[in-house]
Amino acid sequence: MHWIDWSITIIPLFIVLFAGWRVQRYITGVADFMTAGRIAHRYLIAVADGAAALGLISVINMFEQRYVSGYAYEFWANFAVLLGFILTLTGFVNYRYRETRVMTMAQFFELRYSKSFRIFSGFMAFIAGVINYAIFPAVGGRFIIYYCQLPDYFTVFGVQVNMFGFLMAFFLSIALFLVLRGGQLANIVTDCLQGIFAYIGYVGVAAALIFYFSGQQFLETMSMRPVQQSFFNPFDTGNLYDFNVLFVLFAIFGTIYGRMSWQGNQGYYSAGVNPHEQKMGAILGGWRASFNVIMVLIMSFSVYIYMNHPDFAEKAAVMQSEIANRINTGMSAAEIQVTRTLQTQMTVPMVLRQILPVGLTGLFFSMMMFLMISTDTTYLHSWGSIFVQDVILPFRKKAMTPKAHLTLLRLAILGVAIFAWIFSFYFGQVTYIMMFFSLTGAIYAGGAGSAIIGGLYWKKGTAAAAWAAMIVGGAMATGGFLITKFWASHIYPGIMSGYPGIIDGFITCLTWMNANIPIAKWDIANIETKFPITGQEMSFISSISGVITYIIVSILTCREDFNLERMLHRGIYNLEHKVADISGDEKGKWSLSKFAGISAEYSLKDKIIAWFIFYWAFYIFGIFVVQLALALIFPSLRSNEMFWAKWWLYYTLPQSLLVAIITTIWFSTGSIFDLRKLFIALNDPNRNRASDDGRVVGHVNADDLEKTVFVESLNTEEIEAVEDTEDEGKVLDKLKKK
Repeated sequence: MHWIDWSITIIPLFIVLFAGWRVQRYITGVADFMTAGRIAHRYLIAVADGAAALGLISVINMFEQRYVSGYAYEFWANFAVLLGFILTLTGFVNYRYRETRVMTMAQFFELRYSKSFRIFSGFMAFIAGVINYAIFPAVGGRFIIYYCQLPDYFTVFGVQVNMFGFLMAFFLSIALFLVLRGGQLANIVTDCLQGIFAYIGYVGVAAALIFYFSGQQFLETMSMRPVQQSFFNPFDTGNLYDFNVLFVLFAIFGTIYGRMSWQGNQGYYSAGVNPHEQKMGAILGGWRASFNVIMVLIMSFSVYIYMNHPDFAEKAAVMQSEIANRINTGMSAAEIQVTRTLQTQMTVPMVLRQILPVGLTGLFFSMMMFLMISTDTTYLHSWGSIFVQDVILPFRKKAMTPKAHLTLLRLAILGVAIFAWIFSFYFGQVTYIMMFFSLTGAIYAGGAGSAIIGGLYWKKGTAAAAWAAMIVGGAMATGGFLITKFWASHIYPGIMSGYPGIIDGFITCLTWMNANIPIAKWDIANIETKFPITGQEMSFISSISGVITYIIVSILTCREDFNLERMLHRGIYNLEHKVADISGDEKGKWSLSKFAGISAEYSLKDKIIAWFIFYWAFYIFGIFVVQLALALIFPSLRSNEMFWAKWWLYYTLPQSLLVAIITTIWFSTGSIFDLRKLFIALNDPNRNRASDDGRVVGHVNADDLEKTVFVESLNTEEIEAVEDTEDEGKVLDKLKKK
């Protein structure tokens, strides 16, 4: 890269490091380290959480998917657009979770179920999380090597150093510098700054690529796609094995079932100053995420044009040779599957380096580097703190001092970083990133989804049901992960040597499915080297198993309804009085406002945002329905590749770019104001209490124990006096003094 590119990379990095170093002085207790003191507002949550969630590995994952399958399967994903926005608008799961005032999901499990289940689920989340995270440094290290054209080794004082291992250690050290002292408070500040920079980078790089290629080159290249592997025509994707319509349908189910079950960014789930701000942050976050895909699509399509259009044939040949030679160097025949995976992962970033001019080359690299750091800090914090809070803390009979507690949290985070480096250095990834995510994530989420939704919304859910769902769902997902990992090396050869009829029957079943299920296709041709059931499909199977198990066991074992109002701090338990008590909002007749999630807490500005996003979701869904109806009425459209490509080029792309530009200005401005609010709140010396450390006593947070005992000591007349007044806070204050 040019010195200008390095300057664009290094200067913003020092700004972020300085901000992370400065904010560390405000850490005064466990709540600051775990949840940023619960003082964040909506735009800060939306931007920072978005930067942490959309890390470098996520972008590489999206490159992987879109370079293989394009936009065609995205069309079917529009089924979920309306559903996704409705879930966020109504605050499904995330609002009630914030009402519990817990720091981790497993702490909620102790509130709702039992201490033993907290320990078990916390350990499951930790194991699944560290295995899932452990390939993050590897993907980041390879990206930097191939994008910056660095050598595989370099020499220091006569000692040969592995570049891959060095880069992973270097960037993990940066992440540790930020998170070890500042915890979630440092994460939310630095992730916000990185998110603002990433917004600008996305728009700048996308605009440059649009001007680099002509619309004619775009259309000509897309018309060259093989039959049944269309990038745009949703009715011409029959030979896409991994990312197809069935993949989308299972993803839609996962949107509902897996709501907040993944704990990689759990520090953000409870960082809001109150449940309403937490909900608004999620609503804005859903809007923000809607334009990320289009930016990645622009990059992926640009690389595809560059590598396949005749105008770039000579340059493409050079790049193809560089990709093959660079990745294949030193690899044996036994590593062929790993080689293919790396080639797919690194094609898009390597070609982008060749396309982008000076300045934008550094901008793209800096953007990717920030996404890598933000995810590293967030995931290190999540998995390290979950191990301490949910595996170690419940065993202690006495509370630790804040200093000792913070020291233990930091040691656990350091341990996760060391494990991630070792795992990344030696583990050979053999499947798509998304499939790896689905498999490892389902080890925990396969049963956790039932325990979360059932625990927050169903009074009859029991601890026995949560245990059973977690065990069954986790076992199914673990089996899927092991089969996928060892299929080619051990499982397939072993079955063929002893029981070849099983494989024959399996192939017969898959052949029948390919012939009779039009929305998906299973890869039989490569069954010797690749298990044909994808990670997404295995994840769905484990989730369904968890749901069925939870419902049946709850019905069989429920003896007494659980007190949800106490857990959610509603009614007479609503002692904070920072927001309106919405207990009554959830009762009564149906209304459009209720469907849009609007409650008594909403200001005029909140209502404008909610209604705008609500109608926008219906607009996008309506366009999808019209397209689908036209395709079903006019069969010619189902085979017209140019119709679908032109629709994307002349409608979807301009609209998405306009949304991206508006969102960049809107969210950047909002998050800067929210950062100011954060630092004002940090100067309040009374914001933390020593008892607010994640402990649970008798299904009540330790920090809420005194208030809960007081409320439950009231007699019937006193309770009625509270419930009959509009200002419950004043009545309770009088009763306390009395």
